[in-house]
Amino acid sequence: DIPTTRSLAVVKTGENVIRETSLPGAILTRVASSHIRVGTFQYIATRGDIKTLNILVNYAIDRHYPNLKGTKNPALSLLKAVMEKQIELVTNWMRVGFIHGVMNTDNMTISGETIDYGPCAFMDTYDPETVFSSIDHQGRYAYLNQPGITKWNLLRFAETLLPLIHNEQDRAIKIAEEAINSFGAVYKEHWFKMMRKKLGLFGEETKDETLITTLLSWMHQNKADYTNTFCSLIKEKVPKDKLFQDSVFINWHKRWQKRLKQNKKSIELSLSLMRRVNPQIIPRNHKVEEALDAASIKDNLTPLINLLKVLRKPYNAHSGINAYQTPPPPSDRVYQTFCGT
Repeated sequence: DIPTTRSLAVVKTGENVIRETSLPGAILTRVASSHIRVGTFQYIATRGDIKTLNILVNYAIDRHYPNLKGTKNPALSLLKAVMEKQIELVTNWMRVGFIHGVMNTDNMTISGETIDYGPCAFMDTYDPETVFSSIDHQGRYAYLNQPGITKWNLLRFAETLLPLIHNEQDRAIKIAEEAINSFGAVYKEHWFKMMRKKLGLFGEETKDETLITTLLSWMHQNKADYTNTFCSLIKEKVPKDKLFQDSVFINWHKRWQKRLKQNKKSIELSLSLMRRVNPQIIPRNHKVEEALDAASIKDNLTPLINLLKVLRKPYNAHSGINAYQTPPPPSDRVYQTFCGT
């Protein structure tokens, strides 16, 4: 599971709101383990209130990281713990092709839960530069950039904690930088571990990086569907679709099969691992838009109910899901998503 806040209820207000068009207004009630965010710490830090900042650090530790109680440097320990949680979270986003859409500091929780993903969407065609949000004109929060933005947000978090990390600012900055500078190596380790699971690989081999990047490069060049490509690999044999019949993929597939044999585990164990981390179904953008339009314009909740039903078990292949696995035709592709959707 990917940690996330949950929607408890959406209640219509009876009034319209102006977004990109006039739309029915509603209030979303969200459930989370807490709503403490990096922005919360920034708000306190801008006031220069060290006493309140210390209270907030201790509260965050009590609520989310009780194992850190009594550590020599609680603020530094919290920084490192939040960084680890956020790396785990974003690695999971990358695993399923999720694009948050608006990763500002007020949308990063201390708990490591996904929050405030209004203009979010999932990739269909694999492209690292995919961006959907209508307000993200420069691709700041594109799929490719999510790890880097996470690090940037953590730097802002570290800045708020400097007075508590060390009473000498220069020393505090050096200590915080040492912690944040480990981000790249830690994220890379998590990402490769995740990608090995997506390909059913146990252990580590020197050629794994090339195997992984070659597949992603082929997917990008051939406009392959991100989710469905990995689902096709679970079938083990080369898929019969025309997409998979070119020589580059066939050669890659042979190398992958050879690597699977190095696992020293049964093929079924590899495929079982792949089934656990590669969803059969994602909330594809055109199906989400279909459900939203039916509910907001026609007061018809059936498409939404049907979509939620198939998404309850996204890793299970079962009957009646083909329509939710099929990428959209060009006429139904969603190129932009909006805050408030």
